[in-house]
Amino acid sequence: MKLFEEYKVKDITLKNRIVMPPMCMYQATSDGLPSSFHLCHYASRALGGVGLIIVESTGVAPEGRLTDNDLGIWNDDQIAGLKRIVDACHANGAKIALQINHAGRKSTSSARQPFAPSAVRFSSDYRMPEELTKAQIGEIVAAFKAAAGRVNTAGFDALEIHAAHGYLVHEFLSPITNRRTDEYGGSLENRVRFLKEILAAVRPVWPEEKPLWIRVSARDYQEGGIDGEMMVQIINMVKSSIDLVHVSSGGLLPIEINDYPGYQVPLSEKIRKECGKPTIAVGLITNDEMVEEILQNGRADLVALGRELLRNPYWMINAATKHGIAGYVPESYTRAHKV
Repeated sequence: MKLFEEYKVKDITLKNRIVMPPMCMYQATSDGLPSSFHLCHYASRALGGVGLIIVESTGVAPEGRLTDNDLGIWNDDQIAGLKRIVDACHANGAKIALQINHAGRKSTSSARQPFAPSAVRFSSDYRMPEELTKAQIGEIVAAFKAAAGRVNTAGFDALEIHAAHGYLVHEFLSPITNRRTDEYGGSLENRVRFLKEILAAVRPVWPEEKPLWIRVSARDYQEGGIDGEMMVQIINMVKSSIDLVHVSSGGLLPIEINDYPGYQVPLSEKIRKECGKPTIAVGLITNDEMVEEILQNGRADLVALGRELLRNPYWMINAATKHGIAGYVPESYTRAHKV
């Protein structure tokens, strides 16, 4: 089966095609440090056989966190705790990436007033953001660069830039939230400028042999916002700087989405075919038959299981046992499995 096949991206080889996507746990200390929860949470999925683990949204600045209990990567004191997670996952056979992010107008952190491309708040439950000045934009780009260097020092195998789910980069990309009239707003080229500047800043401090990719929301679910066609244009404008695209949708607006198993997979398939970049598909995917269909039909190169891996850290061990694939059951667990 294809889901058990290795996958190579740059100089890292994943032992299978299953990814644990970033999911905020809200278990960090107030200064952004990981807790014992994080070590157990991620190491258990590595022990369970997941090929790639992407650690949850990690703020490049205090005000860049979603909440006061999100992970941070804005100072060197935060490296050691993350390195312990990396080492534990490596010891149990998984590769591991970190997603770095700035929450923009969706930040509820008490650090300071939230920022956004334009002074448009997410909903009445959120604070009104301040419109970023050009100087502040430059500071945030520099924060992404410094964060990427720390991610490398911590030993992560790959780096994901969060450009989805209504956070700051996505806010610049979408015409719904970006109402600027300077060189960062208006045309699509201008709205992509912030993402381009982040990628250009990160590249010199992120090793060439390690993969770098972005997570995107390929649909805003509102007329006038990003759709699949626009996202293809966006990816084509930055694809020379990235190695892969992690394809999601939504999050920009507080609206109800008609989600169902595999509802985002067509967006992954479109970007993979029209942009010529490998993709990660995600979206309420739960079983090995669905994973195999996605991979066999070229709809994605890797498949992320989010909620399913929260329910079952040992999904890969169970799938391997079911299909008679050796090498997944830890020796201490063999009494419970027959392969």
